[in-house]
Amino acid sequence: MPESSTPRIYLDNAATSWPKPAAVYDAVDDYNRNLGVAVGRGAYRQAGEVQGIVDRCRKHAADLLGAESWDRIVFTFNGTDSLNLALHGLVNAGDHVVTSDIEHNSVLRPLRELSRRLGVETTFVSADRTGLIDPTTVRDALRPNTKLVAITHASNVTGTIQPIAEIAAIAREAGVLCLVDAAQSAGHLPIDLKNLPVDLLACPGHKGLLGPLGTGLLYVRPGVEQQLQSVRQGGTGSNSEDDRQPDLLPDKYESGNHNAPGLCGLEAALAWIQERGVESIRAHERELTSRLLDGLARIEQLTIHGPCDAEKQVGVVSVTIPGFEPQVLASILDESFGIQTRAGLHCAPGAHRALRTFEAGGTVRLSVGPFTTANEIDAAVTGLAELAGAV
Repeated sequence: MPESSTPRIYLDNAATSWPKPAAVYDAVDDYNRNLGVAVGRGAYRQAGEVQGIVDRCRKHAADLLGAESWDRIVFTFNGTDSLNLALHGLVNAGDHVVTSDIEHNSVLRPLRELSRRLGVETTFVSADRTGLIDPTTVRDALRPNTKLVAITHASNVTGTIQPIAEIAAIAREAGVLCLVDAAQSAGHLPIDLKNLPVDLLACPGHKGLLGPLGTGLLYVRPGVEQQLQSVRQGGTGSNSEDDRQPDLLPDKYESGNHNAPGLCGLEAALAWIQERGVESIRAHERELTSRLLDGLARIEQLTIHGPCDAEKQVGVVSVTIPGFEPQVLASILDESFGIQTRAGLHCAPGAHRALRTFEAGGTVRLSVGPFTTANEIDAAVTGLAELAGAV
């Protein structure tokens, strides 16, 4: 571990954002100390106050993403939970799914399970060496029985921003639903669902949305709920006289108690993002990503994997240095410089196969956030340059 005098340089925001806005910590603490009740389960004052916070959180999320209305936002417990609801709730035996080889295991593993259990077939389109998907490959992969196109908005390995508007338009034209994994884009890039032909969008609350762990959401386009089955049934605090799952949104998909302290924190985070503006956050992160890429490009022994263009990626950068296994490189960065990164395959083995980094154990990933500073970027470049020079 770094010495106590070594500052902590956190560059693992693609895993979870840190630090959070101060209001997030305050909101979680206030819930735990002063409110402490379940969502939608009481008529007393504190219960009403918590319900109001959760309602505001849902409305903030709808506004931020450009959803048609607040009830289009379903709360889940993380991005994986959202993707599982979408995939297991939509895809049936005899269906075909189109996805890409750079997806996260949160898409790959549910599809594998659907294949094992129901015989669902999946076609994987390939990305180029920068991690970019050609929309025409998606069109070419469609079949008469294609039910869904599932695509990531931005790669969690290279940061590559995918042309989701074009891909979703191809799916819409073919009468196929489109699911977008926005784990690395929500809160980092402007998203306006009213102007995108996207049917479902999944994301965690703890990454770019700056909320606590244990929060997530799924956007469901009007009408899609008629096809999207609930995968968990139980108490919703509504229609308690009926043993059938409610059809009303969002109750249809929100059985059991919510993560109330997490949603209180997420409401504060979304309010902070709306006040600052996603465009402003994007500009800050783009500037830092450009600074990072420029500095890394001057290190001869180091390879950057991805677009190497801050306009074409979110603040996620993957690197390798010959002679260093990724886990070893990340450990030295932490121990010697206090620089915290993520090493390995990043739960996206196909992406590393496309980058030809799979056999070497993956890459070291650096990822920025709203609170990352230029000095921290410079320190990361200096540390990597020192290690590369020692090879």
